[in-house]
Amino acid sequence: MTSSPTFSHVVFMTRRFEEMKAWYMNVFGAEIVHGDAALAFLTYDDESHRFAIANLDILKPDAPADSGHGEIGLNHIAYTYPTAADLLETYARLRKQGVTPYWPVHHGFTLSMYYQDPDGNRIELQVESCNSQEAFDYMRSNAFASNPVGVEFDPEDLLARYREGASEAELTAFPAGSPSAIPEAHGIA
Repeated sequence: MTSSPTFSHVVFMTRRFEEMKAWYMNVFGAEIVHGDAALAFLTYDDESHRFAIANLDILKPDAPADSGHGEIGLNHIAYTYPTAADLLETYARLRKQGVTPYWPVHHGFTLSMYYQDPDGNRIELQVESCNSQEAFDYMRSNAFASNPVGVEFDPEDLLARYREGASEAELTAFPAGSPSAIPEAHGIA
């Protein structure tokens, strides 16, 4: 039986980038793990990040400030499974019901699949590919700075490898490939 996921993080989209960072740092005592002009990743515990804040003034400068649902506010909520097997079994179960991810991507420290619920809310289901310290180190590295999005993967290929007996390390290894484009369905493309 597949284990239940646990809360991981939430991502906000804003045109008040500095104010949002300051608010979450003040209210939660969070620190910035990685930040640049477009994105900030913050945490208050041993999770790689609990909040990510996307600066729409950089990512979508031409969109009107009042663009409506999906622009300002919540981008997605993420939940973590204990193992890649749990994530892939969930993928297989949902696929049988016609529910498929709009974006399967390996972020370098998580293997993630993004879905939309019936109202269009975005949910990330993920498994961590390293421990917290390795995730912190990666997020503070030049490798992450040069590709903070990650690399897309084929969930069908990964499911087949899992069913053939691939190890957790093999399933969660960061794949070679070009940085993924952010799909329009993700709201910040």
